[in-house]
Amino acid sequence: MARPIIGITCLSEEEKAKPYAEAVAAHGGLVVLLPALPGYDRAPGEGELVQLGQRLDGLLLSGGGDLDPSAYGQPPSPWLRGLCPERDALELALARWAIKAGLPVLGICRGLQVLNVAGGGTLYQDVEREHPGGGPPLLPHEQEEGRPVATHPVQVEPGTLLWKVLGRGEVPVNSFHHQAARVVAPGWVASARAPDGLVEWIELPGHPFALGVQWHPEELWTEGGADNPARRLFVALVEAARQRARGVGAA
Repeated sequence: MARPIIGITCLSEEEKAKPYAEAVAAHGGLVVLLPALPGYDRAPGEGELVQLGQRLDGLLLSGGGDLDPSAYGQPPSPWLRGLCPERDALELALARWAIKAGLPVLGICRGLQVLNVAGGGTLYQDVEREHPGGGPPLLPHEQEEGRPVATHPVQVEPGTLLWKVLGRGEVPVNSFHHQAARVVAPGWVASARAPDGLVEWIELPGHPFALGVQWHPEELWTEGGADNPARRLFVALVEAARQRARGVGAA
């Protein structure tokens, strides 16, 4: 059986894409890296996206630096890190096209933020400084523990695609982000939250497979068996891409 082709966005430093590529390949996907190259600071045209999309069965938007807040109509704060106009242009265009075309897409950390902004949502430019007080204490979302360590739970909304994929209502996750979804994009839903109320997962009802996760499952899938939530997430992405390749559920 042919492996479905999963495109993974990244910077030109391919080593940083390795954990994502290994996770997808281990669960049956054929990986193609989609780097944001220097000078590529414009959004691809519709024709270019169609040409690329016809060669992909799924898309993974990987983690990385911050999005330029001009993409969601806000002035920049002094807390921004790692802006890359070339990557913003590529990923926002790819995300919008993938949603329109019904291409299975998984956003991880920055990838969730790209999906949210592409759909018309906004972000906290710095969670620690901008998250509203008065509720549960804010968690340390930039954990000191190593990347393969889960440090807090998230609560999954019953009846969501995420619930169906994971088969449970609480999932332990790791946390390496200082930005997060603020206003969830129209049409999207927050399918899981941290105990402090921060959005940790978003999904688009009615789409074959469109999920964004704020944690890093590519660092957690190797431990445990088939019931590992991170493993189940990659299995679901590859299976959705396989169905797309077969022409099942494609828009």
